[in-house]
Formats: sequence, structure tokens, C-alpha cells
Amino acid sequence: MQRYRHYGASYSSSLPSSAPVEEVQAEEEAYTEEEVYEDEELLIEDAVQDVVQETGGVNEEEVPQVKEEVTSAVSVTEAKTPPVESKNGKRTEGGGGDAGGGPKYSMFTWFVVLALLGVWSSVAVVYFDIVDYDSVIARAKEFHMNFSEVLQGKLTAYDTDGDGDFDVEDAKVLLGLKEAGRPDVGDSPEEKTVLKTEETREPVSETANQQAAELQGSERAEATSPDALTEDAVSDSESDPRPARDDEVSGSQDVESEIQAAVPLPPLVEDHFVPDDPRDSAHPYEPAVEAENQSDPPAEPEPEPQSEAPGEAQGTTEKQAEDKLKEKAKKKKPKLLNKFDKTIKAEIDAAEKLRKKGKVEEALRAFESLVQQYPQSPRARYGRAQAEDDLAEKMRSNEMLQRAINSYREAAELPDATSDLLRAALKRRAERQQFLGRMRGSLATLERLVQIFPEDISLKNDLGVAHLLLGDNKGAKKVYEEVLAVAPGDGFAKVHYGFILKSENKIAESIPFLKEGLESGEPGTDDGRFYFHLGDALQRVGDNSAYHWYELGHKRGHFASVWQRSLYNVDGLKAQPWWTPKETGYTDLVKMLERNWKTIRDEALAVMDQNTGLFIPEEENLREKGEWGQYTLWQQGRKVGNSCQGVPKTCSLLERYTEATGCKRGQIKFSVMQPGTHVWPHTGPTNCRLRMHLGLVIPKQGCRIRCTNQTRVWEEGKVLIFDDSFEHEVWQDADSYRLIFIVDVWHPELTQNQRQTLSPI
Repeated sequence: MQRYRHYGASYSSSLPSSAPVEEVQAEEEAYTEEEVYEDEELLIEDAVQDVVQETGGVNEEEVPQVKEEVTSAVSVTEAKTPPVESKNGKRTEGGGGDAGGGPKYSMFTWFVVLALLGVWSSVAVVYFDIVDYDSVIARAKEFHMNFSEVLQGKLTAYDTDGDGDFDVEDAKVLLGLKEAGRPDVGDSPEEKTVLKTEETREPVSETANQQAAELQGSERAEATSPDALTEDAVSDSESDPRPARDDEVSGSQDVESEIQAAVPLPPLVEDHFVPDDPRDSAHPYEPAVEAENQSDPPAEPEPEPQSEAPGEAQGTTEKQAEDKLKEKAKKKKPKLLNKFDKTIKAEIDAAEKLRKKGKVEEALRAFESLVQQYPQSPRARYGRAQAEDDLAEKMRSNEMLQRAINSYREAAELPDATSDLLRAALKRRAERQQFLGRMRGSLATLERLVQIFPEDISLKNDLGVAHLLLGDNKGAKKVYEEVLAVAPGDGFAKVHYGFILKSENKIAESIPFLKEGLESGEPGTDDGRFYFHLGDALQRVGDNSAYHWYELGHKRGHFASVWQRSLYNVDGLKAQPWWTPKETGYTDLVKMLERNWKTIRDEALAVMDQNTGLFIPEEENLREKGEWGQYTLWQQGRKVGNSCQGVPKTCSLLERYTEATGCKRGQIKFSVMQPGTHVWPHTGPTNCRLRMHLGLVIPKQGCRIRCTNQTRVWEEGKVLIFDDSFEHEVWQDADSYRLIFIVDVWHPELTQNQRQTLSPI
């Protein structure tokens, strides 16, 4: 089950979950105060060397020309170099040396003299504190800033690509190695801080971009105005409206197949935080998972050879063309600066450098200062949003994350924001809204994005996921049909469309979409649940190649094994299909159940005889045929409504066994199965529990359960224990009903802290 959640009130008091968390990682080494140029000539040489390296070499005759042009701009900084003042009040002036003539002594003599001077100078500096290091460093940094300003101001005349400064690309133009007005598009450090801008058009020139921006300015202003985002903004201030739900868990919900979900799984780890309210992670769109299989499936699944279908070559050609377009889009450098932002580029870059180094508090203060000075700057507001976003991760703060969401909106609402910044800000906003569980707000944001960029396939795919998260399979299906109509080879759309078909029980129709989507290898398709669904669909149509896909899912790290296919797991727990009471350590609980089995049976029969409808039919689509009803007492570690009023003695017996009643990843329920029922092979969602079956009413023959390749039968008054994260299957071919009592317990190897902090399932 896909679980989106927000930060807990504090990191120490938050519960872990499987929600995706993007850790704030510094992309560079910490900046030290000594990182300054001591010689202007080094800068010039470095600039020329960069041109030589990137262009593969230039003629020696051309280098002096460029060097002379750069030197002319640098020379004006010499007058700005201030004298260094030491603690003793003396000033050291630059320059010096004899006015004329050559050296009077040999080079060796000068070398010895300089060496001795260096030694004694070092001793004097260390022992007599002659030099004020702080003052020297401060002056050097001031020089570096002045030098940078001069370079930016003087070399702007050589800015041939219109990006606001003189760089290697401009030097290429001066050398005649490149045409002016056609800047290369490549990766930049700034590109790493924003989301992918796929399917965007490659600019022909800066002038063309400006003209297009002027033509579309009024349209974008209308699309991103505060009125246009009203619905979205409102959804940020409060949680999504959801169906009313009591604190108690509904007894009609069976979680055996809750790993069904149609969005990419977050990292399946259990050391993060969970939502303050578990209802944030409840989604109603999850279908069944199980599949038809023989009673004795192959112990060693054999991969079947893949054959090339007719027309596959043509499909491959189309896919290659799409891949090239996407690769081209990925390499495109996003343009986040408008005309005004380019005039304050140095200040923006300085703040962004702090953010990239992980100094998020300093970066936030810098961007807030820029927003106050230049409220019309979209890039400053976007930078502030990113800094708030990073700080929210660091602080585990919902409040700070909400500030970031609002700042992303503010950046996008400015009418002169570039199209790349608009896309990046709104897309990130939608992602963070989903993280907070604000699914309707995220949907509104993505709908606005699709309206502004109707040809961006990736945005439509994201919109389809947003519909699925709201349980709107019909809306998602419509979106993916539109995507596949214009991009029939899109693997992301295929695998999600296949999931929707399977949720509609269109098993055979779902298989090609799931299979082709997984084979595409596109981002977002390599997900354990899609391997699970494809294998399940193949099993239900009697195709044993299902185990090939299960094996592939195992090799890709999605499943613990071909048999154990749960997706919400804790690593390192003992894994075996069948358990004895002694192995579990819950012998007291087992003895209590077996000693009181008749009392438990009589209360269950009394509830059944009342015919009150408390036994609710299984709704997970786990059955191939037959009738299967369940009466739930505890779910996710909480009592279900007033269910214990019907069986008070049973509930009283269980109250003191917290390994069962406190199991947030399990259930306690009665299960009645009528003759002629077959339950598809299926697996539970987690390896964190074991399942106990107490036989209450068991026919003499015809009832059996298989877990992996071992089949067993129930006995009245006896407990069977198995790990339901392994594949299991049930047959009821007797002449009368079968009644058992199911009690889930924590896996015995889980620590007390894990039991308290694991998220509910």
C-alpha cells in the first residue's frame, strides 16, 4: 500500500515509516576562507586553459589574443587592492623591486637568500604574532569580491551568449570556434537543484526566448495568478476532505493484499517517520493480488525464453526515438533567470552556494534578504522555497515544509517567471503536497501544470498518479489513455494503465501493458508491485512464466525470495513458512487459545446464528470462487468498533497478550469459509508478523492450506502458525463450512522499539 505521510511533530517523537525522504546532502566540500586567488594572472591562465581543454586545443596564435582581452579587464582591479594592515599598525604595500637593471648576483645566491628569509619570516610570524591572519583573510576576500565584480562588469562586453557574464562559451566565440547567439546547452550545478524539465523545447537563441516570453507573458500571468491557484492554495491550509471515519478501524477492511497500489514504492525501509494521523496513509483504491496456481508450484522457477513479437522492431524504433528526445531534454540547461534576475545573479549564486553546501539556515537568511530587496524576483523566491524545503527535511518540520509549499506557489505566481522556473516550482510543490498527504492540493497543482504545458508527457503521467492516490481510478485511466494515444511506447503510462485494468479484474488485458511497461525500464516502472501484479495476472490465466517475473523481482531487490513477496519489510528477520509455538516464544498465548477454544468457538457460532451481518464478505478479490466471510475484532493494533460486544469472553481472554492486540501490522478475526471456495495464491504485505490459525469447526475432509510447497490441514482446538508473507493458498472442498480464529502476532525478533515505531498496516 502506497503510504504518503508528513513529518511528525519532532524527529525524536516521530514514528518511522516507509515514506520517501530526500536527505539533504552537501554537493561540495565546505568552503574555506583560504579559497581565494592570490594572483590575477592565475585567473587569466585558468580561463584560457578551460577554453583549451573544452575545445580540444587552439592555435598558439589565438591564445595571446584572448589572453590580452581578458588581461585588459583584469588590470583595472590592481588599483583596488588595499594594503594589508597588521596588529602593530604597519601597512604592507604591494609592488617593490629595483627600478632598473638585471640581477646583480647569481640565481643560486638569490635562492639561498630567499630561503633564509622565508624560514626566519615564518618563525617571526608564528612566535611574535606579527601578522593579523583574520585581517589578511578579510582583505583577501574583499579583494576577491572586488575582482569578481570587476570581471563581471568589464567582461560583460564580451558576453556573446546572453547569459549575463563572460565564460568559456563566450571565449569560444571570440576564438571563432563557435557561432555567437547559439549557446550550448549542458549540465550545470544549478540543474542539480531543480526537477527534470523533460519534453522542453531547445532554445534557438536568447532573443527568441525573450520574444516567446513576451508573447506568452499575458497567458502565463493569467494561468499563474492567485485566482488561478485559489483551489490549490486553500487545500494547503487544511487536510484533504476524506470520507468520514471513526477512530476505530473498519471491520470490513482486510489487509492481506494491501500491497496493491499503482504508484512507485518509496524506499522499503522502516527507520523513518510516519504521519501524525494514520488516516493520511489510507487509500481505498487497492485491488486484489492473488493468482491461480497448481497445488504444487515449481520449486525452482525456470525463466522462459523471450521471443520477439511481430511489430516489435517498429516499436523498438519508436521507443529509441522517444528515448533520444528524453535524453535531449535531460541535458537541457533550465533557464531560471529572467532579465531582472540576471542583474542580481552574483547575489543569487552566493545564496545558492550556501544551500548546496548544506548551510541551509544561512542560505534561507540570504534568500529572504533577497526577496525583501527584490520582491519581483522569481529566482529569489524559488531559492527561498528550496532553502525552506531543505530546512524542513533537516528539522523534520511540517510547518517549515508548508512554508516551502507556499513559497513555491509565490515564485510561480510572478508573471515574469521563466517557463523552466514555473515548471520546476509547481512540480516540486505538487510533490511536497503529496508528502504531506494533501492529495487534492497536489492534484490541483498538477492540473494547472498540465494546462500550462499540455505537451509535457511526464506531467500528465504525474497527474495520473495523483488521481490514483485519491482513489480515482477512472480519472487516472482517462489520463493514461490520453498519454498512450500520443506516446504509445511510454512505459510509465503502460505499467500504470495495466495496473488499472487489473484492478478492474481485466486480467488478460492487463498483462501486455504490465509486461511491456516493465520491459521498457523507464523511470518509475521498476517497482515491486508491478512485478507482483504481472506475476499474479499470469498465475490467474495459468501461465507459469509468472515465476520468471517473481524471480526477476527478487533479483532486482523487490522480493526477499520468489516465495516471500511482501514489500513492507524489516531486514534480517528470520524467514521460514511454518513455525512451531516454541520457535515463536508465544507458548502462553498458544496454550490459552487451545485451552479455551470451545469458549471462543461458541461465541463465534452465536454471532453467526444471529445472522446480523457481522461476518462481512471478503472484498479483496482473493477468491477464484465460493464464499468467505470475516468478523474482525482488532486491526492495526486497535479494536474495531463495538465488535467485542458480540464476543466479550474471547476479547477478555486476549486483552493481556499485547503481542497480538498491539500488533499494528496484523488483525484478530474469525474466518468462515463455505464449501466450494478457492482462494488464489497470495502473500501478505509485511514480514513483521506471524499468523496463528485456531481450528474451531473443521470438516473431516476437503479443507487444506498450502504455504510455499508444504500443504497442511486444520484441527479443531489446535493452532497452526505460518508466515503469511510467503505465498499461500486455500481450498475448501468439504460438504460444510469451515470456521477458524485468526490471530496475528509480532514477529518475535522485532525489538520493543520497533514494535512501537513501525507504521500500521
